[in-house]
Amino acid sequence: DACPGLIKIRLKFLNDTEEVAVARPEDTVGILKSKYFPGQESQMKLIYRGQLLQDQARTLRSLRITDNCVIHCHRSRGSGAATPALPEPGPAGPAAPALPLGGGTLMVPTVMVVLALGWYFRINYRQLFTAPATVSLIGVTVLVTFLAFGVYGQ
Repeated sequence: DACPGLIKIRLKFLNDTEEVAVARPEDTVGILKSKYFPGQESQMKLIYRGQLLQDQARTLRSLRITDNCVIHCHRSRGSGAATPALPEPGPAGPAAPALPLGGGTLMVPTVMVVLALGWYFRINYRQLFTAPATVSLIGVTVLVTFLAFGVYGQ
């Protein structure tokens, strides 16, 4: 029932949904990505038999991918920020909440501790601080205060 020369590949996603891809053994990993994940090629990680398929020029035949093989697909959040990420096919689980400032949750407390230490040393060892250093400390404090209220004040 299959077309001659074509192989069916089962693309399996993290949420246990599957999609059937039809390809030629001569197709490369890059062709497979661009055909089934257009605009998201750089975000998609394909894994076959526990191995990350990084070389976009490798053919499916050279990777020993045959009819009815399973390739696990994972969409990374890192690169490709220019194109909006489309949701994966099938039912999706609850989305993780976004973290403020794009970093870890310890970013703001760490900055606050560093600023507090700066002010502690400025008050207790004022002879070590020049006028430009004091002005810089005030400027950074004002900037961080505006950023904190801007992020958390919404």
